[in-house]
Amino acid sequence: MAVEIITKEDLQEFGEQLLNQMKTLIGRGQAEEPRKFIKSYQVKNLLKISNNTLQTLRDNGTIPFSKIGGILYYNYEDIMKVLRGEVKSKRISFSK
Repeated sequence: MAVEIITKEDLQEFGEQLLNQMKTLIGRGQAEEPRKFIKSYQVKNLLKISNNTLQTLRDNGTIPFSKIGGILYYNYEDIMKVLRGEVKSKRISFSK
């Protein structure tokens, strides 16, 4: 087994390399913001609506949702679009 001597300069260089790698990784993480999902009760509080109104918004396609294990999740950005009035009902109505 060979003995290797590590100098103070070696440790400093290693520390600088490590910091640079960490800064690169952190920089990448900030560029890709994770999607935020909220539950039904949070949507109702944000929009100040009832259970029935939320059901109607789901039914007519105004608010997309995902159901995982019996729990409904909504994309936060989709809810903000509704608040800003950027989303209209997607259900087609047929009249006679």
